[in-house]
Amino acid sequence: MPVLVPPIAPMLARLARALPEPGAGDVVFEPKWDGFRCLAFVHRGEVDLRSRNDRPLARYFPEVVEALADLTDDAVLDGELVACRDGQPDFPALLARLHPAETRVRRLAVETPATLLAFDLLATGDEDLREAPFASRRRRLEQLVGIAPHGVVQLSDVTGDRERAFGWLHAGPRAGIDGVVVKELGDPYVPGGRVMVKVKLDRTADCVVAGFRWRGDNDGVSSLLLGLHDDEGVLHHVGATGSMGKHVRREVTATLAPLVRDDLTGHPWEHGFALEGGPQGRLKGSAGRWTPDQPRDWFAVDPVLVCEVGYDQLDGHRFRHPARFRHWRPDRDAASCHLGQLA
Repeated sequence: MPVLVPPIAPMLARLARALPEPGAGDVVFEPKWDGFRCLAFVHRGEVDLRSRNDRPLARYFPEVVEALADLTDDAVLDGELVACRDGQPDFPALLARLHPAETRVRRLAVETPATLLAFDLLATGDEDLREAPFASRRRRLEQLVGIAPHGVVQLSDVTGDRERAFGWLHAGPRAGIDGVVVKELGDPYVPGGRVMVKVKLDRTADCVVAGFRWRGDNDGVSSLLLGLHDDEGVLHHVGATGSMGKHVRREVTATLAPLVRDDLTGHPWEHGFALEGGPQGRLKGSAGRWTPDQPRDWFAVDPVLVCEVGYDQLDGHRFRHPARFRHWRPDRDAASCHLGQLA
């Protein structure tokens, strides 16, 4: 029997917006890769890949399974699955790997192969390493995987150099990095515990508010629909805000009330949000075109107000996750809000 079997919750991290100051504990830094978190269970040549939510991933990544099957010992590794297109990390390419057709899975494994960037070791052989300090687990991981960056299974970078970590933090999506993880060298592996720290920059954009969605309990605005103009003046839908506190929600609802439109004639999204087919599909209720009798789950407003939002990652020129409403920008003219902010 293997020493550890799924389900095991991966160790998590709490959010911070800045790297710790020099001398703040015995810590090391790792890139926070922009991919799928993955626990890999290897036992006698059999490989089971599990997502953060314990969903099976092995059938989608046969090249990773084959590489892990060649490990010299049984093991349970924690890491991140990433994929590249034209030599650049590409999250949409990784999403495309989750395809139901076996023939397409095999083809994509050749066209956009995935790499497992391993950054922790929970078990090896018949040893449960979760209580061991991270420094010890990292050494054992290096012995198992090898230090040189090669093949489908690689070691994730690690450094004690704060300046190098600062470079990772500002490398951005083009480098496939979504922040920096800070780890205490003496920490055990705590499944499901927020023991580590993930540092992510708080990027902001000034967006036009062109619509909103209503809360199901009729308690005001649920989210704002955000737009930015291209060079031809077309207002592109770039995403929506997430949940807001009760006080903010009431203020936002009152501010939007005089601008609500029943008639979409002349509205920038009169014929839909004009969304390009993104890798994650269309947002709920965001049909590219609709007829007047087609039900909608949003309400239009005159696109004259601008708000500042915080966001983490982009897919093209759309926010991957709900943006965070900060405040109104009465000093900004809606026509001045361009997609160039997201470059």
